[in-house]
Amino acid sequence: MKIFTSSLVFVLLSTIVFAQQSPTPAEAVQKGLSAKKQMETSSLVRHVPFKNIGPTVMSGRVVDVDVNPENTAEFYVGYASGGLWYTVNNGTTFEPVLDTAETINVGDIAVDWKNNIIWVGTGENNSSRSSYAGTGILKSTDKGKTWKNVGLPDSHHIGRIVINPNNPDEVVVGVTGHLYSVNEERGVYKTKDGGTTWNKTLFINNETGIIDLASAPNNFNVMYAAAWDKDRKAWNFEGNGPGSGVYKSTDAGNTWTKISVEGSGFPTGEGVGRIGLAVFDENTVYVVHDSQFRRDKSDTKKDGEGLTKEDFKTISKDAFLKLEDKKLNAFLKTNGFQEKYRADNLKQLVRGGTVQPIDLAKYLEDANAMLFDTPVVGAEVYRSDDAGKSWKKTHEDFLDDIFYSYGYYFAQIQVNPANKDHIYISGVPILKSKDAGKTFTSISGRNVHADHHSLWINPKNPMHLINGNDGGVNISYDDGEHWIKANQPSVGQFYYINVDNEKPYNVYGGLQDNGVWVGAHNAREDVSWHQSGHYPWESIMGGDGMQVQIDNRNANIVYTGFQFGNYFRLDRAKEKQTYIQPKHELGESPYRFNWQTPILLSPHNQDILYLGGNKLMRSMNQGDDWTAISNDLTGGGKKGNVAYGTLTTISESPFQFGLIYTGSDDGLVYVTKNSGGSWNKISNTLPKDLWVSRILASSHKKERVYVTLNGYRWDDFTPYVYVSENYGQIWTAIGSNLPASAINVIKEDPENENVLYLGTDNGAYVTLDKGKTWQAFSEGIPNVAVHDIVIQEDAKDLLLGTHGRSIYKTNIEPIQLLDDTIINKGLHVFENEGMKWSERWGVSWSKWMEPREPSLPITFYASAPGKFTIKITTASGKILQQFSVDGDKGLNYTKYDVTITEKAKNILEKEFPDDKVVKRKNGKYYLPIGSYEIVISDGKKTEKVGLEMN
Repeated sequence: MKIFTSSLVFVLLSTIVFAQQSPTPAEAVQKGLSAKKQMETSSLVRHVPFKNIGPTVMSGRVVDVDVNPENTAEFYVGYASGGLWYTVNNGTTFEPVLDTAETINVGDIAVDWKNNIIWVGTGENNSSRSSYAGTGILKSTDKGKTWKNVGLPDSHHIGRIVINPNNPDEVVVGVTGHLYSVNEERGVYKTKDGGTTWNKTLFINNETGIIDLASAPNNFNVMYAAAWDKDRKAWNFEGNGPGSGVYKSTDAGNTWTKISVEGSGFPTGEGVGRIGLAVFDENTVYVVHDSQFRRDKSDTKKDGEGLTKEDFKTISKDAFLKLEDKKLNAFLKTNGFQEKYRADNLKQLVRGGTVQPIDLAKYLEDANAMLFDTPVVGAEVYRSDDAGKSWKKTHEDFLDDIFYSYGYYFAQIQVNPANKDHIYISGVPILKSKDAGKTFTSISGRNVHADHHSLWINPKNPMHLINGNDGGVNISYDDGEHWIKANQPSVGQFYYINVDNEKPYNVYGGLQDNGVWVGAHNAREDVSWHQSGHYPWESIMGGDGMQVQIDNRNANIVYTGFQFGNYFRLDRAKEKQTYIQPKHELGESPYRFNWQTPILLSPHNQDILYLGGNKLMRSMNQGDDWTAISNDLTGGGKKGNVAYGTLTTISESPFQFGLIYTGSDDGLVYVTKNSGGSWNKISNTLPKDLWVSRILASSHKKERVYVTLNGYRWDDFTPYVYVSENYGQIWTAIGSNLPASAINVIKEDPENENVLYLGTDNGAYVTLDKGKTWQAFSEGIPNVAVHDIVIQEDAKDLLLGTHGRSIYKTNIEPIQLLDDTIINKGLHVFENEGMKWSERWGVSWSKWMEPREPSLPITFYASAPGKFTIKITTASGKILQQFSVDGDKGLNYTKYDVTITEKAKNILEKEFPDDKVVKRKNGKYYLPIGSYEIVISDGKKTEKVGLEMN
């Protein structure tokens, strides 16, 4: 294999090579936020309108719910990466209220309902692979109309906020801290002046933060804090440590004492994981604990209980395949198997003969018998009846099938405000206990998604619950026996999107924990589907939805799947599904697959499919057979419990079959010019150890290639984006004016080679000059993580797949045409599609319904801001309608309602005596069929364009 060395020239505008990336300082993040805000005010594309096209029904991850105790139909819902939403009608409709803020990543919310003050702790409090960092504490005193950052900018992730009910200026915050790096701004912070100043009142160490905080309902002085010692890396996650424990304050959080100590009855030491708190009164406290201690080997399996390692030493293949998936997954998860090893995948491997059941036992023994001979304890509940002096576990048996091996994602507990023996715990299912935690029953309904993160209990009617989970919001009025779904917000967390070439074209996308969905780009996203019973989007795959490729010869042939390389070929017309994950050869080490394994249909032949593990695989027959066309194209992986050393992105040049680029999660980029015959490493001079989020072969020049690197997994938010004009031999940084935010995707405009689009963890950008300068999009789209970008070339539509606000769409034809000629004109009016005249304009089928009224979009470019006059005229220049609009420098968008004046009616009837312009039922005259002109003037320059009414 040929590999270029560091002797290559490397052109950098603002970056240097790092052996290991450092977290971005809070000052740089704040500077970046200010720069983005300034960019939005001066951007040439700030008025480009984005429309959210959904979908909504599957929703996204909820982290918290806060309900008005005096009016329970009014509440706020915090979504992990989808912002804060407000309802006044019990979830029938919601309005986003955080969209004007600098971030919409939410960890916790707290509302002072008496004074309408909202506190948002930004940065998700779960430690998942897509838990985005925040920017501190945001506060609103006008119900979310405006927001102010009141401190803790380097906190990244907020666990909990508690407000003194008798003094709204006194607030205590549990700060979880950085996810992928150590930092000092973590622990408990308190303000007594509404956030003007903060005091750190509890600090354990720079790896331990506070994940939960709770005060006694009638005594704010009595407070408990849950400390969490964790260490997450791209290749490993340790969600436990000796720093974890429970602390107590008796002076409203000013001082703290650790109460989970030896002899207290609560676990101590290395195996203590995430902890959740529920305080009933000054004396009664519950704790749910994700115990990572190993179970005692003497704990023998009873009939009907879970599987053990020994079972797999003698079980037959047929018996293995008949095992319940739930039972098998419980064994896999509680024994620390990597996430790619789950029931569905393993059964496929056993069916194919690649794996034998005994290999599961060998895997544990070979990996680390000391560690894996017994599973972790998992979820356990403790109660104290003496204000935390002593603790007693409430149950005798293990609480299996609740946390599995990822209790770091849950650990929530609530107690009924009216009955201290009624509690609820949240995990994959949600459970309740009516006997103080001795026994539990599930209240997960058929219309309730798994993975629960929040539960509100009505203090005046404890049968009334509001639950937040990975699939949105559910409401119950009978203590969880039945649930209502309240998923109106468009808050889907997409990893990847794609489009086909159908008429109308369809949009496909894979979502976090909500599978893969498809729907027409112009599908109505409203409640009308409740009447027909047919939601316009369709689920075509479960699990965590991943990448999608569509055969451009037959849109019924779709390639997609779920996490860790579990891909399928779908024939949607025949309702057929074929599993196509590549298998390693006998004697080889198993392939490593990324959480979001990349796939790519060759632009040269739609039977050829590429799939990236740690090697690049190629199928010449739609995934039926595979050949590895490379050696390991990563750094070889690292020891840990997260798949690492995997390919993350693939691109094949449209100019040449077999000119292929790959990028990996450990920062390596390779190119082959001969279909894998030989490979060259082209990343030696790029910053090291970063996630290659996208590699893109240019469609305008064969030698050109783009790459983006992502430092999220180092808490490094530097925008790394590069271009090479010679197959990656020399790289040039092209992100000089981009604000600090990790980059997920770059997309080249198919018509204008000067135009590139960029998706970051905090919004989307476009450049009109090949990356010399970048312009921020902002109209209709908040500061959300943009994971993917796709262009439907025939429609000239740009679609943004966001991880928190579903999918946005806009037409980019004006951007594609925005060259130096137009910019230098000073004023330019873009062509329009005209309109088809309709008899339905101005009328409705009932006097109780609003009449249908048309609207014609008008787009123009101006080199300076000002007031612009828009006239609709006949071909001979007679004015039929006239109005004025304010315009800014850049692209401007306005709408014409297609009406004409009474005087204009007379002009047209005089010029065309055989044609009558009839007043419609709404009292308006509309422009009749014919040819007209749109004339725009700023008082100095005048430009016009034709308008056809057909």
